[in-house]
Amino acid sequence: MQLTVAFVGRAHGLKGEVALDLRTDDPESRLAVGEVLATVPASAGPLTVLRTRVHQDRWLVTFAEVTGRTAAEELRGVELVVEADASDEEDAWYPHELVGLRAELTDGTLVGSVAALEHLPAHDALLIEETGGERTLVPFVHAIVPVVDVAGGRVVLDPPGGLLARDAENAIIDRPEPEPTPGPAPSPASAPEAGATGTPGRPARAGDGGSGPDAVED
Repeated sequence: MQLTVAFVGRAHGLKGEVALDLRTDDPESRLAVGEVLATVPASAGPLTVLRTRVHQDRWLVTFAEVTGRTAAEELRGVELVVEADASDEEDAWYPHELVGLRAELTDGTLVGSVAALEHLPAHDALLIEETGGERTLVPFVHAIVPVVDVAGGRVVLDPPGGLLARDAENAIIDRPEPEPTPGPAPSPASAPEAGATGTPGRPARAGDGGSGPDAVED
């Protein structure tokens, strides 16, 4: 199974160096000097890693087969891939292990299937193709995806009301607070004391949203 390591971005400098858009959690080993990477399209490679460096949080790579800026620019958009088997980590899956899994609710109701794993800034999300044809992003966190059963060919969803397209009528929509009716200013005696609070609030706690299953990206 081919797994994506990175996509080649723009050329950097004049000597053939390119920036990479990483899709791996382990660039140090996947992009080690001497590693040979297959490409999509295949005609662009294979490519041998000659040098790497990190510049402003971006990986810059020079390939042995690429000399000069013109050749580097021609690589833009090329996908770098490796062959890999299923992940042997607990609670971690490669994207290809998730795509195609049946998606069902906790009571067994069929929702659809996993179309893709999307990498979002806050967390990963499963793109679910619902039985009605709609596509819905479901946060890939334990609270909403409590079961990932690759061997059984399914994921179990426990979504909040309105998350799925099939349940749109139950969506919880925040409505703006009505504006207060203008009235006389409160007298000094009725003003709250310095430091007093209004309606008591719930303290924020790390992890309230639940921790998510890890998706191995490479």
